[in-house]
Amino acid sequence: MPRTLGIDPGTITIDLCGLDDGAVFIDQSFPTADALADIPGFVGRLRTANAALIAGPSGYGLPLIPAERTTETDLRLAYLSNAHEQGGIGGLRALARALRDAKLPVLFTPGVVHLPSVPAHRKVNRVDMGTADKVCAVALGVHDQARRRNCPLADVSFILLECGGAFSAAIAVADGRIVDGMGGSSGPLGLRAVGALDGEVAYLAGTITKDMLFTGGAASIVGDPDHVLDRIADPRTARDQIARDALIEGAVKAAAAMAAIMPRPHEILLSGRATHREALARELRLRLSPIAPARRLDGFARVATEAAQGAALIADGLAGGPNERLVDTMGLREAGGTVLDHLFVVSPDAARARLGIA
Repeated sequence: MPRTLGIDPGTITIDLCGLDDGAVFIDQSFPTADALADIPGFVGRLRTANAALIAGPSGYGLPLIPAERTTETDLRLAYLSNAHEQGGIGGLRALARALRDAKLPVLFTPGVVHLPSVPAHRKVNRVDMGTADKVCAVALGVHDQARRRNCPLADVSFILLECGGAFSAAIAVADGRIVDGMGGSSGPLGLRAVGALDGEVAYLAGTITKDMLFTGGAASIVGDPDHVLDRIADPRTARDQIARDALIEGAVKAAAAMAAIMPRPHEILLSGRATHREALARELRLRLSPIAPARRLDGFARVATEAAQGAALIADGLAGGPNERLVDTMGLREAGGTVLDHLFVVSPDAARARLGIA
């Protein structure tokens, strides 16, 4: 069986999960800032894993492109930043470039907008319907629900509700395939991120930078980014309570929006850093109960995030391992296009120019 590795390039941590003949052999988490400060060391760590295939840090996604074949245009489309943009997800582009140059067996995986299982009309004027790591978290959810319900992968149905270290997102899954999504920059308020921006707020801001997409969330409300989870899990001030209510209610509304196009999901799966706090998870389960039963997404690793575990499953399936049927059910091999293909309010040419793409 192939030895494979999955990477989740989170805002707070970068997580690794490795599978060898179905058994976990790597289960690690590193502060993102530390990993990006020593990219050669991080690449060396991946090399020592001796994996046949690595599902790499893919940002907004690429349709299953091997790292060694990626161009600068591919990387700008994956991370949606130009050469001068240092904020937000653009900081991971140097890591992706290093993985390409290292000739490691890295494959960049798709985001939600690349998947043909999502109808075209739902993609109109959308870019962030869910980053590649959200697709990976869904893969873990499909695998987990099929195992729990003892049902075929194609009978799986759920809403993934992720409240991560920075962003919140909701993804709808029917018949084992993703059919819609609200990504972190187009969905509900996150722990650090503002989520979907009111158009008039965007106008008043004048210029929207990448850094702005990572601010304005619960941490900005409480004014204490380093302790935001503690503050909203046990609110002591009016601002703490406002932040908690905004985060939880926004997440519930996002799940309700997904339920509008798939009215009978079997369950809602909770993932992400915030859902590990029982005080927050308990309230989410209660508030979500009119839509569907909610529970924490169960994984098979102790340390690595849900997305890293799902990435390992995807890598295993793409390498011809036991999870090949999971990859086929989700339609990942059918992914195509770019994140700019469905824009009408901004022309794709203007978007490319903003990214510095000729």
